[in-house]
Amino acid sequence: MNIDTALKEAMSISGAVGVALVDYDSGMSLGTSGGGDWLNLEIAAAGNTEVIRSKLRVMQSLGLSDSIEDILITLHRQYHLIRLMGGVKNRGSLFLYLVLERDNANLALARHQLKRIETDLIV
Repeated sequence: MNIDTALKEAMSISGAVGVALVDYDSGMSLGTSGGGDWLNLEIAAAGNTEVIRSKLRVMQSLGLSDSIEDILITLHRQYHLIRLMGGVKNRGSLFLYLVLERDNANLALARHQLKRIETDLIV
């Protein structure tokens, strides 16, 4: 699936408020969907690149030879899910960023659906 289709699929996840496909090397988003006045996905995408970079530095300092699957940030009313895209070399610095309304979301199902989207996405 292409980027637009992937973003539409992600927005169909129960509770989805916004989604972005982001390159954490540059901090730039390749595409966004949703968001709004209170959720600027461009700013959130750039900020979450720092979260990933920080975690990667910590893992390197600890000598961990593992990779990040996803990062979950839990707020009182929202889940922020960062899913790193693994597997294909040219997708190595990309991640999907999904914001969910906590009251309407099933976190386990959202993680499963985001993993499927990651697998099917062709960049």
